[in-house]
Amino acid sequence: MSEPVIKVLDLVKVFETGTKALDAISLSVPKGQMLALIGLSGSGKSTFLRHLNGLARPTSGEIEVLGVNLKTADRKELRSLRTKVGFIFQQFGLVGRITAIENVLSGSLGAIRGPRFGVGSYPLVLRKQALEHLDRVDLADYAFQRADTMSGGQMQRTAIARTLMQQPSIMLADEPVASLDPESSMQVMDIMLRVAKEENLTVLVTLHQVEYAMGWADRIVGLRDGKIVLDDEPKKLDKDEVMKVYQRVATAGVDASQLADESIRNLRKF
Repeated sequence: MSEPVIKVLDLVKVFETGTKALDAISLSVPKGQMLALIGLSGSGKSTFLRHLNGLARPTSGEIEVLGVNLKTADRKELRSLRTKVGFIFQQFGLVGRITAIENVLSGSLGAIRGPRFGVGSYPLVLRKQALEHLDRVDLADYAFQRADTMSGGQMQRTAIARTLMQQPSIMLADEPVASLDPESSMQVMDIMLRVAKEENLTVLVTLHQVEYAMGWADRIVGLRDGKIVLDDEPKKLDKDEVMKVYQRVATAGVDASQLADESIRNLRKF
């Protein structure tokens, strides 16, 4: 097994309200692995992902991502790390009024100087790369279509292409298919797996759909009340074993507004 690119030791997160979102999480993820995080809403999945790029800060414990200690990292180190860690959101995070290709090009902003307005303001080499990435997600014909006229599946594939513009080493995806129909969901999962293997990306994806976790992931980690209750390869599990993660209702669910407020505060700091 290759050297871990993510190392987490005894991670604890307690919000100001006293809610314990993560409870002594320890996890190592090797390069190139596709890991699915499953669990009830409020089990700590999204909170955990947001700790991996500094959008949330731990109460205690250690987090190291791509050699960067997130507990002690300064602003410059965090900014640099975020260019190497792509994040795909459930609600896509695209700018609706601009075209697909311009949304994709925005993924390169961390590596170039100055603001950009319009596709023509980006270097030709980046425009070519953006088209190539759109082609990789089967959207080359939609490059100049406004994002807000695209279907949900097309928007999520555009978001994947935008993440690829960062040339990331790690891709984090928070419920990327939760708002999609089954056909679009399978397309998105297929594309994520394909590009991850092509680029040797490490992928952590949160999912509610057990069948997707078992069908696409190399490893499944189940969370319940902020604790790891399952960690194994899908081929060693059956669906009934995986469904045990959902056996009881979480008692310490995280209020989404707490998580969002903290993420915004940390982004403003850095």
